[in-house]
Amino acid sequence: MSGETITEREVPSEGAEREGELVTDGLTEGHGEPLGNHEHLAVRDEDSAPAGDKTTAITVSPATAPRAEAEAGVGPRVLLLGAGEFGRELAVALQGFGAEVIAADGYPDAPAHRVADQSLVVTLTDGDELGAVLARLRPDFVVTLTDAVNGAALDAFDSSQARDSDSGAGFTELVPNARSVRLLGDREGLRKLAADELGLPTAPFWFVGSLGELEAVAAHAGYPLLVRPATKADGRRHSVVRERAGINEAWERATAGGAAGAQPRVWAEMVVDVEFLITLIVVCTEAANGPVIEFCAPIGHRVADGGQLEAWQPQKMSAAAFDAAKSIAARIVKALGGRGVFGVELMINGDEVYFADVTAWPGDTSWVTRRTQRLSVFELQARAILGVAVDTLMVSPGAAWVIGPGRASASGAPGAHAFQALTAALSVPESDVRVFGRAGAGAPGKRAVALATAPDVAIARDRAREVAARLDMPDSRG
Repeated sequence: MSGETITEREVPSEGAEREGELVTDGLTEGHGEPLGNHEHLAVRDEDSAPAGDKTTAITVSPATAPRAEAEAGVGPRVLLLGAGEFGRELAVALQGFGAEVIAADGYPDAPAHRVADQSLVVTLTDGDELGAVLARLRPDFVVTLTDAVNGAALDAFDSSQARDSDSGAGFTELVPNARSVRLLGDREGLRKLAADELGLPTAPFWFVGSLGELEAVAAHAGYPLLVRPATKADGRRHSVVRERAGINEAWERATAGGAAGAQPRVWAEMVVDVEFLITLIVVCTEAANGPVIEFCAPIGHRVADGGQLEAWQPQKMSAAAFDAAKSIAARIVKALGGRGVFGVELMINGDEVYFADVTAWPGDTSWVTRRTQRLSVFELQARAILGVAVDTLMVSPGAAWVIGPGRASASGAPGAHAFQALTAALSVPESDVRVFGRAGAGAPGKRAVALATAPDVAIARDRAREVAARLDMPDSRG
């Protein structure tokens, strides 16, 4: 199955609003979100990197020279903002093209630190600290892999480049651009862009600033009602409110952990009747005649019991629904602008398609592409960043299970038992396992990914589920 390509053009929106079974709580929202710990309703089913190397540095060192001072003849310098497991995969892919990779994150010994050419510990949400790093390094590309980044610092850096365009200093490209980073961390701004400016079909939603406003919305919308923070946050701050008595608790949960003195904002969303959820991977590149958009085969996903994410590719859907999904995805990605890989989350009910969310970096559903596509999402991102040819060819149906925090795998503890679990897991036909390395405090809690391919999706899902079950054991790391 080959991917599809379109050039930039106007595309109509599709779909219509409906009410029904809640499945929006099962949406994945970026690689930093813990899985589980909040209520999920079932969705109806539809039928690389090397081992950890030692971190080279954890501070901004004078040895990390600005690009203008760097040794001539080396490949492009790429600064990754976010050094988790996705950053690790991307770093290896970029290095395969000769790029120099600098990985930055807020905690030491992050996964990408272990494979990057240079490593930095930087508070990415601190505008001054991030701005100083950008100004000093002057990389060829700055690649954001998390929404926990100070967008104002990226804006200021981009503006300074425009002012200094005649100085002879090299130009740094932001992937995604600064506007995208801001919007992707702001549910309110993103949803208004999608629904109000672009007219994309979404579930009915409201943004409120007080408990009284939330109570009024609930009285109008009815139950169940999905309540979560207006800014991106982990799933433990989401609530499914089924009756009036649960409104106060939902408000408290959604506003907990907000910045001191900040005005609370909460997002309330009605349910829609959907059959399944998909992530549509969109690859944006530049050609001589303008932007080019390519699509991977749709990835179906659900949150299973215990908070583990199951993903499979391809998700079977009607031709009309797939056309609508590509139309919606193309419009939101074009509105955000820039190049790279975007993951557009959509809710599907028959031929009707609703926009749910978008990221400009790989999400947990992307792991399945390590076995289903000729080029994984991480390789596609590396190629899109560097401006080399991409293709979205799918080579086999496949499935993945992401084992989240509170569970363990062969990575749970060293020793014979862990090795036996890994051996048993890999005895499943056409299986693979990606064990996530131990990281320091503040790191996301994913443990491993179980992968499998097969002649059809149903068999692949059964195999991946079996691989995950054989890996599973009580968590010995606490």
